[in-house]
Amino acid sequence: MKLILSSAIAVFMLTIAAHGQNAPDAAELTALLKNFLEGASRNDAAMHDRFWAEDLIYTTSSGRRKGKVDIMRDLRSSKARNAGDAVTIYTAEDIRIQQYGDTAIVAFRLVGTTSKEGKAEVANYLNTGTFLKRKGKWQVVSWQATKMAEDK
Repeated sequence: MKLILSSAIAVFMLTIAAHGQNAPDAAELTALLKNFLEGASRNDAAMHDRFWAEDLIYTTSSGRRKGKVDIMRDLRSSKARNAGDAVTIYTAEDIRIQQYGDTAIVAFRLVGTTSKEGKAEVANYLNTGTFLKRKGKWQVVSWQATKMAEDK
């Protein structure tokens, strides 16, 4: 009986360890995310090109589905910013990373702070991205954004 109980406990502990594995590349993924958000705040096409995989599936917070081609086209066709235009700065909070070999799930709260005419408006989104490491480089293959309800 003791042997069965000990074996069951050992299997349970191994199962917990497998599901709760750490993310050895968490620092690299966190830096990539933060650099991307800094670049996205400037509409940096090179940063978008680096971040998104060619086979990306992106579901926007408004329920539209896009690929990398759509994102890059929209980015390149957007107007240059003028002085006085609203500026949005994106940051990440509550970053959670689970890594499974060359696949990682990165979930976080995206904070978009828009400044215009001395006033700041803050929007919060819950984002989840699936990253794959291909040829030594992490890129996003799937992304889901959900706008958080405003507190009332």
